[in-house]
Formats: sequence, structure tokens, C-alpha cells
Amino acid sequence: MDVTNIPFVEHTGISKNDEGQLVLAQRHELENHMQTMHASAQFTLAETQSGDFMQRAFPEYTGKVVGLLREASVKYKRPAISTLIAYATIDKESKMTFITQLEKRARASLTVHVELKDEENNMTMTGEFHWFVQKLD
Repeated sequence: MDVTNIPFVEHTGISKNDEGQLVLAQRHELENHMQTMHASAQFTLAETQSGDFMQRAFPEYTGKVVGLLREASVKYKRPAISTLIAYATIDKESKMTFITQLEKRARASLTVHVELKDEENNMTMTGEFHWFVQKLD
């Protein structure tokens, strides 16, 4: 599934760049009272990147599992005043544990780390997105 086709994601204006990262351009509709990008717009970009990254990291489970975001923790580092790019990672040990648990129990948890950076490579937000994934019957 292309996450940029999700209606809410389309509404926010999130797109993909040539490297596959999700991007959110600064525009008036996403501004807060200080004319910087609203925290909820940044959260949406980061959460969407975490789900998209999981799909790309585990293509063998596409259409065979359902994921639910259980918890997230984010820290805003500086005001976002330009286009943001989202970068996601999963450490190797967590990836292996996730696969093992999913195969043994048909369910598993996984944390995806996301950083948002502006066009000048300044970090505006970091987050950890904790997913629960279950195999479909």
C-alpha cells in the first residue's frame, strides 16, 4: 500500500521524494499560531513514515498482518519553518526479535525511530513509534 494514498495523508500534503522518504512542505494550512509548522502536522509525517518504513522493512508480510500504533513518544527540537523530510530506522536486534516473535506467536511489537529534518538538515522532531502487529487468519 502506498501510504501517500491514505485520505488523511493526502489531505496533509505528504509526498515521497526520490529516495523514498516522506516529505511535508511548509505551507499556510499547516501553520500554528507562530507561523511555524504545527506539531500535529509533524507528528502525522513522522507516524506515517514509521508505518511506511515497516512496510518496506518487512515486504514478506504485506497483506498478511495488521498493525496498530500502540504508543508514541516525540520530542520537538526546534520550530519547523521549511519543508520537512522524515527518516526512519529500526535497529537490527529489534528487527530479528520482531520476526521471531511474529513467527512463533503470530503477533509482535516493534519500535520505529523517526527523525524529522528540515531542508538545512536541522532536526525539528524525534520520535519513537511503538507498533503492535498481528498476523491475519
